[in-house]
Amino acid sequence: MPDRARVLLVDDREENLIALEAILSSLDVVPVRARSGEEALKALLSSDFALILLDVRMPGMDGFETAAHIKRRERTRNIPIIFLTVVDSAPDYAFRGYAAGAVDYLTKPFDPWVLRAKVSVFVELYAMNRRLTEQAALLRERLAGELPGGGGTDLTSVLAELAKRLAAVEDDLRRVRELAGEQDDSPLNGAISDLGERVAHLRAGFDALG
Repeated sequence: MPDRARVLLVDDREENLIALEAILSSLDVVPVRARSGEEALKALLSSDFALILLDVRMPGMDGFETAAHIKRRERTRNIPIIFLTVVDSAPDYAFRGYAAGAVDYLTKPFDPWVLRAKVSVFVELYAMNRRLTEQAALLRERLAGELPGGGGTDLTSVLAELAKRLAAVEDDLRRVRELAGEQDDSPLNGAISDLGERVAHLRAGFDALG
């Protein structure tokens, strides 16, 4: 069974972390707490995350500085970041958030349903990317003739298994597009479009193999 996706919650206030965990409790994710930017960077060294919910206003290293460090690291630069801040923040906070690499920006108090919906789409995208990477690896092995078992491998059964897995990925992509269709979110739609191109490329390679 695949590991559940982790979501990193970064906020210096305990009550905010508790609230975020409660909002995400209905989703099949593992919330991981960080009480500072430094703690967040440390957590990112040892685990993979589907998404980061990052408070802007924190003592010491604030959200913008934390995001800058995250985006500079090869391992973490592609993890989506949603910034969270209070409604009376400076007018340029949203611009600074997007400039720092955020995919979204929500003001507190935010609608729990909206946050859950956004998190669920990014978690689906994360899971799809993992499965797509696995399918691409299998296809490369088949094309290179390097599947375990060598000449004893039944090509028909391998192709059937690849077809089954690819169809599952394409179904996942349709579901993610349906989830995102209700949200006016250009960065998210861009990520889905990029993933769709990867799926189409994999399908073309598989069809050529058959």
